[in-house]
Amino acid sequence: MSGPARPPVLHRGWRPGLLGDVVSLHGRYYAEAWGFGPYFEAKVARGMADFSARYDPARDLILSTHDGARTTGSITVDGSDPEPAEGLLHLRWFILDASTRGRGIGRALLEESLAFARASGRDGIYLWTFAGLDAARRLYDGAGFRLVEEHAGETWGTRVTEQRFVLRFR
Repeated sequence: MSGPARPPVLHRGWRPGLLGDVVSLHGRYYAEAWGFGPYFEAKVARGMADFSARYDPARDLILSTHDGARTTGSITVDGSDPEPAEGLLHLRWFILDASTRGRGIGRALLEESLAFARASGRDGIYLWTFAGLDAARRLYDGAGFRLVEEHAGETWGTRVTEQRFVLRFR
């Protein structure tokens, strides 16, 4: 008989194995739920590898949760993105393991990310996603993000309705 689920431990910053864990979480979830293939997983891996090589804790934030044995969620504020949109920070790689969904963990990760972003002095933050990720959309809407662009595309290797959201701080 198992006991109640252990509350996840929140970790701020890089830790060994995190890149692989986050890529794996994305690869598994999006393959199972959306039929995304190896192109998508490789895209996430390349993006995270590039980010990890330039990671600067003064400008960037990586938050992850783990249950002691494995990573159960993650989110990144990419403040060192070499191609910033309109001088905004870039919110990336927001993912939760099925074991953590519906427990307020995603909201907590997003809130801490936005607090970091607001403290950066930048004008706002943006993210790219796609239509159909309803739970994430509710979080973004609740935090004040606004849909500013929407089009059909294959950025992730599968045709979806891509969406760009922006949250302005000033």
